[in-house]
Amino acid sequence: MQVVGVVGAGVMGVGVAQNLAQTGHHVLLIDVSEVILERAKQEIKNNLRFQGFFKKSEPADRPDEILNRIKFSSDYQVLKEAEFVIENTTEKWEIKQDVYGKIDAICPKNSVFAANTSAIPITRIASVTKRADKVLGMHFMNPVPMKPMVEAIRGYHTSEETIATAKKLLAQMGKECIVVNDAPGFVSNRVLMLTINEAIFVLQDRVASAEEVDRIFKTCFGHKMGPLETADLIGLDTILYSIEVLYESFNDSKYRPSPLLKKMVDAGLHGRKSGQGFYTYN
Repeated sequence: MQVVGVVGAGVMGVGVAQNLAQTGHHVLLIDVSEVILERAKQEIKNNLRFQGFFKKSEPADRPDEILNRIKFSSDYQVLKEAEFVIENTTEKWEIKQDVYGKIDAICPKNSVFAANTSAIPITRIASVTKRADKVLGMHFMNPVPMKPMVEAIRGYHTSEETIATAKKLLAQMGKECIVVNDAPGFVSNRVLMLTINEAIFVLQDRVASAEEVDRIFKTCFGHKMGPLETADLIGLDTILYSIEVLYESFNDSKYRPSPLLKKMVDAGLHGRKSGQGFYTYN
């Protein structure tokens, strides 16, 4: 596998594209906005430079060589060359439905589609394509280049051949995967989103400050980050979209989004990417 399409140049798309380029793949990074694409290019350039500062040994490729492996485009037609496509768009069904209709018509018949989604069922995504057996979920963790494990999701129609192809690509990226069955939120986000949402309720109810909530999880349970720090890293808008999908999917009140979470998203306090969430970032 040499040519991989990456749809969506947000936080996750940037991480996936960078990881692929660093492992020798030619990447087609697609987004509807030239402004977003230019920002993505600069972010990847900065990430590669910072990584160079911290690596003790000389990297195999120079940052400019890695960056040259990524083609930045707002034209979906370039995906006609893609052997594998990883989709990273916003966690809204209407957007994903439109994207999969487009790429299904453009990409080669044998191309595999992987949805890097937090909560939307893979079987539902596959249903809008004519290749349901070639669609799976590949839930990457942030920051993508530094996380060695991926949660892979088998949809109702996903073939074993597709799973094997995905495992092969992930191995080329220096990653392993745990394959789980399709259900809203899968394993990681079905548990994580509940934890984060409840931590926001705790903050809303003034039981403890954000710092105290996170410190309890880090010092009592040995977590590297607390739930509110994790929310800022993921993006509060993404957290809200994900918990809303779970609420809609299960019709269970335990997934009711915290009013504070909704308020912060409305106010544009999306976490690290906006400079302000539960914490302030420079």
